[in-house]
Amino acid sequence: MTNPNLVTAFQALIGDANVLVSEQDKAPFLTEWRDKFRGATPMVLRPGSTSEVAHCITLAAQHDLKVVPQGGNTGLVGGQIPNPDGSEIVLSLSRLTKIRDIDPEGYTMTVDAGVTLQAIHDAAEKHGCLFPLTLASQGSCQIGGNIATNAGGTAVVSYGNTRDQVLGLEVVLANGEVWNGLRTLRKDNTGYDLKQIFIGSEGTLGIITGASLKLQPAPASIEVALVALESPAKALSLFSLAKSHAGSMLTGFELMPQSGMQFVCDHMEQSRFPFEQQHPWYVLIEISAGTKDIDIASLTETIFTEAFEADMLRDGLLAQSKAQAADFWRLRHGLSEAQKFEGGSIKHDVSVPVAKVPEFLEEALEAVLKAVPGCRPVPFGHMGDGNIHFNITQPKGADKAEYLAKWDDVNRVVHGIVASYNGSISAEHGIGILKRDLLAEVKSTVEMNMMRSIKAALDPKTMFSPGRIL
Repeated sequence: MTNPNLVTAFQALIGDANVLVSEQDKAPFLTEWRDKFRGATPMVLRPGSTSEVAHCITLAAQHDLKVVPQGGNTGLVGGQIPNPDGSEIVLSLSRLTKIRDIDPEGYTMTVDAGVTLQAIHDAAEKHGCLFPLTLASQGSCQIGGNIATNAGGTAVVSYGNTRDQVLGLEVVLANGEVWNGLRTLRKDNTGYDLKQIFIGSEGTLGIITGASLKLQPAPASIEVALVALESPAKALSLFSLAKSHAGSMLTGFELMPQSGMQFVCDHMEQSRFPFEQQHPWYVLIEISAGTKDIDIASLTETIFTEAFEADMLRDGLLAQSKAQAADFWRLRHGLSEAQKFEGGSIKHDVSVPVAKVPEFLEEALEAVLKAVPGCRPVPFGHMGDGNIHFNITQPKGADKAEYLAKWDDVNRVVHGIVASYNGSISAEHGIGILKRDLLAEVKSTVEMNMMRSIKAALDPKTMFSPGRIL
């Protein structure tokens, strides 16, 4: 039950309209888009500045309240959803939407945590720059959440994860103090790199309210191709060939199965199958050049020619316009959402060494088809960095609830295979609640104790996101 005195106290800090207590107003903050996690909360706080966040946390600490920070609510492991018992307050960063500074000459941008990734892309583009983090949810996900989860995306093969794009942070700590680490220095060797502690911490150590980001020069030219192949082994050979020719200019290399391509074409608007015939696997390739001096059209043609001569490809299409390139990317970005229309989907966000992706896929596909006869695997993702979203759609006509009840059993099968390749059970989505109990199985006692020590030092009363990660 909501404490009216606390509501009044928070309203005095951030305004009546920004303390949400009605069930209707709170509803959008209490479930995630896959509908796997649902929660309850006495109130949702919507502070509008770093100082207001700090005031809210100071008050929460005085009353021993538990707080769950939430960005765009696009997370996939439940960390941003409050517990169902209503014991946690949600603090939304959605009103922190200022782009504080852009330095196109120094290639930096400083922003509030609630700025959407798309808004950052748009602002960078206006200044002839690029922020390379690219996600299917970029229209709604917020940079603070991207940083808190160390989001990956489709450009990691060239630019790295989110942590590689962050120069500095501003964070509200558990005692209400504000750490201003919004430096834009490329070199700063003065002790511990404190920002890295908060990147990937999933809201368990502090609340990110601002970030200084690293920009890149906008590409002078981009080539996008969609190719059809016989197998992931052929895709690996193609990746090696493309990387040897393009190097860091290879900015996208995405693997997709026929099953997923069909789901997208069946269910997603403005999506159509681009080839005359179906093929087992597809790869979306993007090559970007930073200067006009580089002829990437010829470079791409060379890769195509050598790939066909080496029997790597069955077919291939080179985008002839920006619109067609966007169509190709729409097929890739629609893969996650399209699966919802086919019933229950048991999901895995795993990574293995790039060279082991074909072996992993062969072994894992055989194992899940044996475990759940008739299931429809949809493994796809970032082959260039070894991250595969190994999702498995229910058999046609199966009961969704009965199928999803197999989640843990199927996870054990897939994660066991991942472990045999020294891979990761969470490549880019994080741990949250969904994978919390799996963490101790893949981390050593030393690692777990180190993480608990950091948590105890920065959040001794376990105010922030209790029960997430640890």
